[in-house]
Amino acid sequence: SKIDPLNLELEITESIIMDDVEAAIKIMATVKSRGIHLAIDDFGTGYSSLAYLKRFPIDVLKVDRSFVMDIPSDKTDMAITSAVIAMAHKLSMRVVAEGIETQEQLDFLRDNGCDDGQGYLLSRPLTLPQLHHFLVNHSKTHPTK
Repeated sequence: SKIDPLNLELEITESIIMDDVEAAIKIMATVKSRGIHLAIDDFGTGYSSLAYLKRFPIDVLKVDRSFVMDIPSDKTDMAITSAVIAMAHKLSMRVVAEGIETQEQLDFLRDNGCDDGQGYLLSRPLTLPQLHHFLVNHSKTHPTK
């Protein structure tokens, strides 16, 4: 393939990693050695221990939508989400929040330093032609950082 591995990011669900932690760590180390970035998807919904985070060679932590959907009405979800963002940053990980559907959720996540987001507020699923149209129009009106 002509794709630079540095431009690839592989998402692994938390539950898959926890099936066989030692094997997962070896596989992730091999993937990382090739320059591919790794993301843990659905973080916080499985049975993982925070102690494993220091052993996993992870670049991105994806906060599950179950923690985002009740922001700002659920103070517990807000506390957990802000703590996860802070912890991930201390571990040099980027944070992606899933399931952003309201401006209030987006504002909270931005205020707490969340790096990226996914959800219907930002974009619904797109067909390939819709994606092309979105990218052409988005790049003209919203230059990237």
